[in-house]
Amino acid sequence: MTDVYTPADLPSKIQHYIDGEFVDSIDGDTFEVLNPVTNETYVHAAAGKKADIDRAVAAARRAFTEGPWPRMLPRERSRVLHRIADIVESRDARLAELESFDSGLPITQALGQARRAAENFRFFADLIVAQADDAFKVPGKQMNYVNRKPIGVAGLITPWNTPFMLESWKLGPALATGNTVVLKPAEFTPLSASLWAGIFEEAGLPQGVFNLVNGLGEDAGDALVKHPDVPLISFTGESRTGQIIFGNSAPFLKGLSMELGGKSPAVVFDDADLETAVDACVFGVYSLNGERCTAGSRILVQRGIYDEFVERFGTLAKRVKVGLPHDPTTEVGALVHPEHYEKVMSYVEIGKTEGRLIAGGGRPEGFPTGNYVAPTAFADVAPDARIFQEEIFGPVVAITPFDTEEEALALANNTRYGLAAYIWTNDLKRAHNFAGAVEAGMVWLNSNNVRDLRTPFGGVKASGLGHEGGYRSIDFYTDQQSVHITLGAPHNPAFGKQVPDEEIAEASEDAEG
Repeated sequence: MTDVYTPADLPSKIQHYIDGEFVDSIDGDTFEVLNPVTNETYVHAAAGKKADIDRAVAAARRAFTEGPWPRMLPRERSRVLHRIADIVESRDARLAELESFDSGLPITQALGQARRAAENFRFFADLIVAQADDAFKVPGKQMNYVNRKPIGVAGLITPWNTPFMLESWKLGPALATGNTVVLKPAEFTPLSASLWAGIFEEAGLPQGVFNLVNGLGEDAGDALVKHPDVPLISFTGESRTGQIIFGNSAPFLKGLSMELGGKSPAVVFDDADLETAVDACVFGVYSLNGERCTAGSRILVQRGIYDEFVERFGTLAKRVKVGLPHDPTTEVGALVHPEHYEKVMSYVEIGKTEGRLIAGGGRPEGFPTGNYVAPTAFADVAPDARIFQEEIFGPVVAITPFDTEEEALALANNTRYGLAAYIWTNDLKRAHNFAGAVEAGMVWLNSNNVRDLRTPFGGVKASGLGHEGGYRSIDFYTDQQSVHITLGAPHNPAFGKQVPDEEIAEASEDAEG
């Protein structure tokens, strides 16, 4: 392995951004940030603790209660968000370069994620202006309408896979609706998050509206979740961490949106277009280095085409180009961190006892160092195998045969997760019925993970709580207030007066309590 790439003008250190200023941790503590290709420390980042979170929340709370942002008209906030999108688009190459270097993602895929980040802001900039609220008229009696209000300080906790894009996914709607935010990015990948401050300043976001605290989940993340002045927590990450956040938020009755882990099935029936299905399944598990929550990491194939599918899949998996993240021909780069690399490699070894290895199975040739895992595939995997049941979050897939549609559904649902599912069949009736029966928050029929931003994103079972995306994000980040006004004479029960019983009954018909 040669020509390890380092971007120019890397920061000498990564700081927090609180109330419009870059600052160190109050206690001066830092943590190391590693280059995934070499596992060498390339920068130190400020390690936030409770005191830093307190400082950031105070700034965000002050900006919410005293500043202009929550009181601006939607069109005014929309203009700022469009400027943010313009700036992100204009810097997509630099963003992708830093993201690829920091996370190990292939540069071409990182570029796509940077552009998607711009689109997220543009989408919510438009949606907040187009947002229509309910209004109902009861003829001759009453008018009812809905006010939407920003809630306050939103705590945003984001993961290390495609970090910049997933940060935009939360920042866009939280800011569009008039909230202020404290962002706690993943400690493995703090580099691209540090760019938001400059982007927001240039776009004209008022001081204190955006705050960023780096740090470990058990320190900064925990303090943010438990802070009494943070009524909203939006979290993307693994299911076990989600359970902890759920428990720690309960005493405060916080609003929660959690997109958690997945072990998504790709179901291939024998009437599917085989070449298209194989191509989609290879991409679905190996793109983004396999570090994606919606990866189709369990492939269920009908018996009649199983052997051919396995042969074709194994052949393609062996040809997937592993390379340096900055190389535009690379299809799988380096995993994000040595801790995660060790986890994935442990599952590769487990898989060798649970299935038939048809591709990969270790470190790829030519990469003696760094967090490199060869694209790996196991066939003939039993439904109770660990590699069938547990989220690996790397370029590793389990392939399992089935005979009937009923068996396929049972296998697809035979997991604690329920985030996504992919179904390949040319039988339209089967496709829709199977989609309705599968336990997944999102289903793609003869399609591979293309999502309209207007649609809800989220899972069932251990894959999440609540949905974001489109109007669901607007719902999460706003309080909805019903306002009722009478259009006729007030219709009050005349308690304390001697009136006929039927008049009291009539006046009580429309009342609720």
